Amino acid sequence: MMPATLPKAALRETASWIFTGKAEQKRLMNRIVPEATYKRRRDRLSAAESERTERIARIAANAEYVWGSRDDARRFLTTPHPALGGRSPLETAMTELGARQVEEILGKIFHGLPS
Repeated sequence: MMPATLPKAALRETASWIFTGKAEQKRLMNRIVPEATYKRRRDRLSAAESERTERIARIAANAEYVWGSRDDARRFLTTPHPALGGRSPLETAMTELGARQVEEILGKIFHGLPS
């Protein structure tokens, strides 16, 4: 049985949710799936690409929930954070361990604890 994979559109939608500019969207997409590989894909991402896409989408959705605003969530995701060693939450969330750190910060913010 093959693992579930996401359609290519999921990556485009995730990138456009986080960034309004086409160049920024393309950069994010290329971090998750190299451009040449993306072009070769017919309809669906690989399992690893799907996992990375889902992780970034999950962090973005969690940020919007916590901040209550897409613009505030975008700002949070793309601004360096002291608890992440000066890296942005988006950059940190490129790995599963990093995503867990970002989720922990979001949880603290949501509950009014120091992050």
